[in-house]
Amino acid sequence: MFRQPPTAGTRGPAALAVLALVAALALSACDSNSDSGAAGSSAAQGSVVAPGKPGEAAKTLSPEQAAKAVPDDSPNAADFAYAEMMVKHHAQALTMTALVPERAAAAQVKGVAERISAAQKPEIDAMNGWLKRFAAKKPKEGGHDHGAMAMPGMATEAQLDQLRAAKGEAFDDLFLKLMITHHQGAVSMAADALSDGRNTLVQEMANDVISQQSAEIGRMQKM
Repeated sequence: MFRQPPTAGTRGPAALAVLALVAALALSACDSNSDSGAAGSSAAQGSVVAPGKPGEAAKTLSPEQAAKAVPDDSPNAADFAYAEMMVKHHAQALTMTALVPERAAAAQVKGVAERISAAQKPEIDAMNGWLKRFAAKKPKEGGHDHGAMAMPGMATEAQLDQLRAAKGEAFDDLFLKLMITHHQGAVSMAADALSDGRNTLVQEMANDVISQQSAEIGRMQKM
C-alpha cells in the first residue's frame, strides 16, 4: 500500500538551519560572557532566543541548552539502508526506461521515461557518492545486508520479461502499471528515511524523491 509521506514533525533543512543559527548564537553569547565582569550582565548576555515551531512561542535558552538543541546529523543505519536500497531501486527503473525508445507507442510514455532516466541517473551517482563519503561511519550490523531486503514497488523478473516481450500499446500499458507501482515504492522508502534517518543530505535526497516521483505518479495515472 502506498504510504503518504510525513507532513508534520519532519526535520527539514530549514529547521536544521535555524538550530544551527541558534548554536552559533549560543557560542557568540558564551564569548560575550567571557568578556564581561558583571554577573548580572553575563546572565543577560548568556541567554539565546530560539524561534519556535509554527504556532509556538519562541523559547529562551542558555548557551548549553542551545548547543544541545542542534540535532545529531551523523548517519545512522536507516540512512545507509535507504541509500543502498535506493541505488538498486533506481537501477531497475533505468532498466525499464531503457526499453521504451524501441517498444513504446505513445509519445507521452516516451517523454515520461526520458524524464525518469534523466532524474534517476544523477540520483544514483549522488547516493553512491554519499555511501563512499560516509563509508567509515557505517554502523556494524553483524553482516546484515540491506541489499537483500525486500524493496517495495520492485518488479519481478517475470514482470520484466513480460515487459521486454511487449510492444506498442500493450507495452505502454504494462510500463505505466509497473512504473507507477515502482514509484509508489520509492516514495514509501523515502518516507521511511525521513522518519527513521537523521542525516541532512539523505533527508534532502528523500524529499527530492517524494516531490519528483509523486508528481510523476500523478502524470502517469492520467495517461
